[in-house]
Amino acid sequence: MEKIIAGTTVQVNEEGYLTNFAQWNQAIGTNLAQEANVEMTPRHWQVIEYLQKEYKNDSPLSIRKIGKSGVVDIKEFYQLFPVAPLKTASKIAGIPKPASCI
Repeated sequence: MEKIIAGTTVQVNEEGYLTNFAQWNQAIGTNLAQEANVEMTPRHWQVIEYLQKEYKNDSPLSIRKIGKSGVVDIKEFYQLFPVAPLKTASKIAGIPKPASCI
């Protein structure tokens, strides 16, 4: 289905995740963050970039893996994205919901 985010028409699934990563840009990420009540900082964007890099490398994501990434520890990850951190961060990053998320 289509949704207009930050003035751009994008394809999303029924949960609001982008279905075509190529449609993502930082304005869309910022808009998705606002919808999730997340105030993006440079630290947030570092985590988003890490998630996108892992996605492009077909590397499955989990909270544990992110905690061991050296990019962010689990405690800080929950501080940056307090509600459903991996689901929220993945949505902002424009990548599919990780299989490890219910």
